[in-house]
Amino acid sequence: MKVHFYALMAMSLITTQINADEPATDPAENADEIVVTSSILNPSRILNPLYVIDGDEIENNATTSLGEAVDGYLGVSIADYGAAVGQPIIRGMSGPRVKILKNGLVNRDVSGLGADHLNDIDLNDLQQVEIIKGPSSLLYANGTSGGIINVVDNCIAPEDFTTQEFIAGLETQSVNDGDSQFFNYKDNLNGFNVNVGYKKSEFGNFDIPNDAIMHEEDHEGHDEHEGEEELSYIENSDLEIESTKFGISRAGEWGYFGISVDNHESMYGIPYHGEHSDEEGHDDHDEHEGEDEHEGDDEHEGERIFSTTDQESFTIKGLYNVNGNLINSVTYNYRDTDYSLIEAHAEEEGHDEHEDEEHEEHAPTVFSNDATEYGAIFDLSNDNFIQKIALNFVDEDSSIAGEEAFMNPANNEEFTIGYFVSADLDMFYLDAGFRLDQIDRTGSVTDEDHGDIDNYSIDDTTNSFALSLGRDLSDTLDINFGFASVERLPSVIELFMNGPHMATGRLETGNPNLQSETSNNFDITFNYESGDFFAYASFYVNDVDNYITLQDELDGHDDHDDDDHGDEHGDDDHDDEHGDEHGDDDHDDHDEFANLIHADYVQEDAEFRGYEFEFGRTFRLGSGDLRLSFGRDDVNAEFNDGHNVPRINPARNIYSLSYVENDWVFKLSLKDVEKQDDIGEGETVTDSYQMLNTRLTKTFDISGAGDLKVSIFGSNLLDEAARNHSSFVKKQVPLAGRSYGAKFVYNF
Repeated sequence: MKVHFYALMAMSLITTQINADEPATDPAENADEIVVTSSILNPSRILNPLYVIDGDEIENNATTSLGEAVDGYLGVSIADYGAAVGQPIIRGMSGPRVKILKNGLVNRDVSGLGADHLNDIDLNDLQQVEIIKGPSSLLYANGTSGGIINVVDNCIAPEDFTTQEFIAGLETQSVNDGDSQFFNYKDNLNGFNVNVGYKKSEFGNFDIPNDAIMHEEDHEGHDEHEGEEELSYIENSDLEIESTKFGISRAGEWGYFGISVDNHESMYGIPYHGEHSDEEGHDDHDEHEGEDEHEGDDEHEGERIFSTTDQESFTIKGLYNVNGNLINSVTYNYRDTDYSLIEAHAEEEGHDEHEDEEHEEHAPTVFSNDATEYGAIFDLSNDNFIQKIALNFVDEDSSIAGEEAFMNPANNEEFTIGYFVSADLDMFYLDAGFRLDQIDRTGSVTDEDHGDIDNYSIDDTTNSFALSLGRDLSDTLDINFGFASVERLPSVIELFMNGPHMATGRLETGNPNLQSETSNNFDITFNYESGDFFAYASFYVNDVDNYITLQDELDGHDDHDDDDHGDEHGDDDHDDEHGDEHGDDDHDDHDEFANLIHADYVQEDAEFRGYEFEFGRTFRLGSGDLRLSFGRDDVNAEFNDGHNVPRINPARNIYSLSYVENDWVFKLSLKDVEKQDDIGEGETVTDSYQMLNTRLTKTFDISGAGDLKVSIFGSNLLDEAARNHSSFVKKQVPLAGRSYGAKFVYNF
């Protein structure tokens, strides 16, 4: 059912577009205006487009993945893989083109090694979440042609705490019978700022609408599966998270110095681990039409497939005020991260009939990432310019061991030098950045037939720059123009991948001969504010040379085989290799993966075009403020030969209403996602859907003993059977059904 009439109801501003010098929160929700700047390099007012999500907004809503927390802001969506995994997409760009930062440093998990890997980051006790799209994003990390998301908790406090704070909270959700408990403590003890946080969440399998399971044409008539298809929940969609963090710092006129230690552990089910992709158009799978096992679950039926993660990081961060003639201050950082993800199989209770050799052979697959990072930012600002020089070095080791290891160990070393300048000139505002990244990626590829190992060292220098110019056209209207040219060296997966990847249902082959991507992004943004009216519009074109994509061999683009695979994967030799490796008669040892689609990482020029706009008005209603808004975003992405880039989410309309009165906050939002029929080769059309969400928050003053904040929230109130087009498992894993929940936060 289409529900566009909800637009008449008035809905809250979910997607407030702000400049770096504007309030972080809805002014109606917080009477005290908060001046916000980017917490990373803190340039001038431009940094368009920028969202700053206040930490209270995260705290008051239901506990979610990072991707789900930012999904719905204009230009930002996710590629989900069940409730635990929501990898962010910014303006159609995803994967290594979007970096997740924690307090200004890239989060070194293994989310880039699999579509079923979560962005393992702690969302407890946040100060804010920053989303930077387009040209300005290169100021913070290399290869960020899409953008960055920076999660800020200031566990290392840069300023002294003035009051003691102790917060305890409890949360429950209906869709997964889940709950969360958390506490946070902050205080200044004998001149030292102490920050302690803990959170534990336990969520079961999530419910879905009764008609959410997509019936496969190939399996019509298989009555034995009707019971399974009528399940009202998704198996293996549970999630447990436990996080602990401790920070201590000392601050003064000289600057600050601090250390932090944090540990983040999780265990989550993998709701799909099938033997082939969810996409249509692959006739080689028709031979299994009559098999007794259910599609995608035949080998693993009766198994619990899950992952456990463990991240430990140690951080040193500080700032020293030099107050010299040239250097004002030096900000420095060090972080050591040890991360592991273990994917394991276990027999479900009640499935003893499946305890055979096939299941016993499944050994855990261990993904690990060990990284050490050093950095320093030198502030050279003067009365005319904000100027900063940044230096950074990263040494990162990635490895995969176990039965489903699809890549040999790899090493990544990066050295960065960057110059960034901001100025408020007479005619316009200026932000500019230049970066030089020396990158060395080393790895190897094993010949599956002969056991030979070919070693590679990809040593290259990437150059990137960005320019942003802004001007006030009037007291109510300003314009910003941005351009960025960003080079991105292929990731280790794109270079050295060579094996079965169950999360995508494919046998994936990387290519060590891939060239660097070059993204040339043009962006123009308008902001209008007059009295109670506001409006925002942004238009962009992103021309990407040598865009890297995972292409199914059956897509019919054989013309890429010669040009994109170089000497190693060229013409007949490559075909013979795949024919020998994955053939049917000669190599029975590969029959285990015979149903997987063969796919290669290839390159082709592409263009991303899109827009975002929003307008609304604030009304004085009673003793509170009512705010209505409507927003829309859309992105189209095509390769130069005219076929569509795969897994691009469709256009969305976002209606929102918020009402704030004293200690009451009410929000209602409708996300109307349109049908996606601009599909890539081998993809299927994804139907439209509507997501109606709400939240009511009331703060109670406990006289003399703090305050109690109570939030009641609901999501997918229409109980829509919805699927995310960007997901590799959209057919097997629909989005969660109707959910209600409550959260209680007591501030002592």
